[in-house]
Amino acid sequence: MTAQWRPLYHPDLPDVQALARQIHPSYPEDAAVFTERLALCPAGCHGLAPEDGAAIAGYVLSHPWRLRTPPRLNTLLHRLPLAPDCWYIHDIAISPTLRGQGAATRALDLVGHAARHAGLTHLGLMATGQAVGFWERQGFAPVPDNAAMAASYGDGAMLMSRRT
Repeated sequence: MTAQWRPLYHPDLPDVQALARQIHPSYPEDAAVFTERLALCPAGCHGLAPEDGAAIAGYVLSHPWRLRTPPRLNTLLHRLPLAPDCWYIHDIAISPTLRGQGAATRALDLVGHAARHAGLTHLGLMATGQAVGFWERQGFAPVPDNAAMAASYGDGAMLMSRRT
């Protein structure tokens, strides 16, 4: 199966939530979180649409933010910061059936483009313990002195960043 990234739309959110529950069962988030991220920064939200017209098979949610104060899980932002210093990747999730086809790399290209368009030179994210290696292979490195915040995401979690 092949798929292409496209802008995420409000009617896609039930598919996004279902995919999030499937892929991230240990990190549940309320529907309001997905809705708010899309409303605050549509340019940072994309869906991976299979060519056969099936439900969204992946998503990326991202937005401008402050690197050293990553949002806690399942928390509303209310507004974006006036002086962001990074483009924060809230989540990238890809259905197991589409992994290994470069979709994550293409998603990072999209968010990197959005970051540069916003005048931001860094991407940031909170990597859960099992995903740290993946993010390192994508060029992300740990942000020093952030163990306390990372601990709220579970064992082995790490705040990471890279240049766009």
